[in-house]
Amino acid sequence: MSFAYLWVLLLIPLALWLLRTKRTRTSIAVPSVQLWSRQAPGRVRYLWAPVYLRRVSIVLILLAIARPQAGSTYEIQVIDGIAIQMLVDVSSSMDMNLKDQEGKSISRMEVAKDLVQRFIAGDGDQLTGRPHDLIGLITFARYADTRSPLTFGHEALLQIVSHLEIQQRPNEDGTAYGDALAIAAARLRDPEALKYGSSSIEADAIKSKVIILLTDGENNSGAHLPIESAGLAKRWGCRIYAISLGESNSNSNDPTLADSLTPAEQVLEHISVQTGGIFRQAHDFESLLTVYSEIDNLERSQISTRSFDRIAEWFWLPLALSIAALSLALILEATWLRVVP
Repeated sequence: MSFAYLWVLLLIPLALWLLRTKRTRTSIAVPSVQLWSRQAPGRVRYLWAPVYLRRVSIVLILLAIARPQAGSTYEIQVIDGIAIQMLVDVSSSMDMNLKDQEGKSISRMEVAKDLVQRFIAGDGDQLTGRPHDLIGLITFARYADTRSPLTFGHEALLQIVSHLEIQQRPNEDGTAYGDALAIAAARLRDPEALKYGSSSIEADAIKSKVIILLTDGENNSGAHLPIESAGLAKRWGCRIYAISLGESNSNSNDPTLADSLTPAEQVLEHISVQTGGIFRQAHDFESLLTVYSEIDNLERSQISTRSFDRIAEWFWLPLALSIAALSLALILEATWLRVVP
């Protein structure tokens, strides 16, 4: 409890000292009161009550003027989150093998699933996870499919990733990441797509909109060319991080040099640079982990703590008690303890 005007409390002792002065009352002189000694005391013994009620009323008014307050401080975390669309190639070429972290042969699909899960949930080492971000999942072969809308429900998303399978139907095989990019950019643009239950947030509250594209081939299907889709992504403020998962390129130690890239990879690099993202090559588990770790460090949610002081005004309580005390004093003086001069 505190007071907005603490100095007002200094007036209380002064007011009580001034009120100690007794009022001079008109009285009748009598030779003796012995005749009344056997009389039972009447209402006169309560005449002090209105006087003290008035004094209490004045003290309470001064307390109300001092403005008693009860304050509390609370903190909230403000998170500038990121909306991320994960695009994963599920074409038949993802069945080819590469080396895992133990040097064993494992399909590209299994490595991709493992690292996408680690990127979302974290691995306690290189990847810290994305607990504060909206994440969606789109897979593509000949057709692009939305497997999960943008969501904070990462547990369900991880289950979906773990059950991804390579497209086995020949008539649905292919690589249409141009369509997948167009869908991802549209999802990130739409404010309604950036809502999830009680955790809904407006599109303009998203700090960053990111598309992470993982593919092992060139775009050979679909209705949208990658350049066209990248133009939409750029217009709608989305960055593309493209990853080419293929054979090791031993001709150059710098995967960003255009003359060391295949034509398909040059397209991936172009759409990444065009939208403000990056392009990287990966040929095994470790290199793909390094790429995801780089993206994880580049796109981090910002968490800030804001403190607020909540003040509750309590001046009304002594004011209400003061009015009640003064009202009671006036009623007593006008009725039961009325004094006739």
